[in-house]
Amino acid sequence: MLFNNIACIKKIKECECMNRRDFAIGLSAGLLSGACKTQKEYKLNYILSSCMYGYMPLSGILPEVKKTGASAIDIWCRVHGNQREQIDEMGFEKFSMLLEKHEVKLGGFTQYPLGPFRLQKEMENVKRLGGQYVLCASSGPKEPKGKEAREAVKVFIDKMKPHAEKAEELGININIENHSNLFLYHPDSIYAFAELNPYKHLKVAFAPHHLYKWVSEMPSLIRALGDNIGFFYAQEHGKGSYKKVPKKDEMLQMPGFGGGLDYGPIVKALKGINYQGYVEIFMHPFPRGLPILPTKEEITAAINKSRSYLDSCLA
Repeated sequence: MLFNNIACIKKIKECECMNRRDFAIGLSAGLLSGACKTQKEYKLNYILSSCMYGYMPLSGILPEVKKTGASAIDIWCRVHGNQREQIDEMGFEKFSMLLEKHEVKLGGFTQYPLGPFRLQKEMENVKRLGGQYVLCASSGPKEPKGKEAREAVKVFIDKMKPHAEKAEELGININIENHSNLFLYHPDSIYAFAELNPYKHLKVAFAPHHLYKWVSEMPSLIRALGDNIGFFYAQEHGKGSYKKVPKKDEMLQMPGFGGGLDYGPIVKALKGINYQGYVEIFMHPFPRGLPILPTKEEITAAINKSRSYLDSCLA
C-alpha cells in the first residue's frame, strides 16, 4: 500500500514537471510567434488626398477612399483642390453624414494659405469633425543651414508655443512640411527640429519631394525625427511639378512610376521607428487644381499602382 502511494506521488510530480515544462515551451513559442506576427503585420497607414481628384465633388471622391486602401481623407483647399470650400458650402453636419455613409474618417485639413500661426480656428473645426491634424508649411528665413538653421528652428518653436499648446489641448497635431524656400528644408534644420522640439503635438510632415538633393540622408532623417513625424508624403521630385510636361513625365512623381527614388530604405526606416501616422501617395499636377488624370477611375488605379509598389518595399 505504501509502495503504491509513493509511486502515485512520484507520478503526480512527474506530471507537474511535464506540465510546467510544456507550459514554458508553449509560452516561449507563443511569444516568439507573437513577435514574428507583429513584425510581419506592420503596414503603412494610407490616407487619400482630396486634391488628387482636382475640384471633383466630395460625394464622388469619398467612395474612392477604401478603393485606394486608405481609411481617411485629407481635405485640401484652393488652389490645389476645393474640397475644404465644399465643406463650408454643405455644412459640417452634411459632411459628417457623407463620411459616415462611406465609412471614411477625416484625417485632417491641409491649409497652406493659413500658415503656421493662423490655425487655431481650423484646429477646432478638425476636432469637431473627428480629425487628427492640420497641415501647413513653415515660415522664416529661406533654406538656412548650419548655425542659422538651428537658430531658425529655435525662433519658430518659440513662436509656435501657444499654437502647440492649443493642439495639445485639443488632442490633434500640427504637421509642418519640410518645404523648399522656407526654413524647414535643409537636413540641418530637420535634425535641429528633432533635437529641440519639446511639443508632442507639433510634428513634421516628411516630404521626400523636397529632399531630392539628400536622398541618401532620408532614412537617417526619419530615424532622427522618430515620433516627431506626424505625416508622410509618398511623392518624389519631378519636373512635372513645376512646368508643363507630357503626362507620362508628370506621373514620375508617383512612387513606382519610374521616377528613380528607391523607397526600400525609406520604408524600412519608417518601419524601424514603428511609424503609425498617415502615408499619402501624392503628386502635383500642372497647373494646380487639375485632377492628376482625366477620370476618378484612372486616378484611383494610379494610386493603387503606387500603393502596390510601396507595400512591396515592406517585404
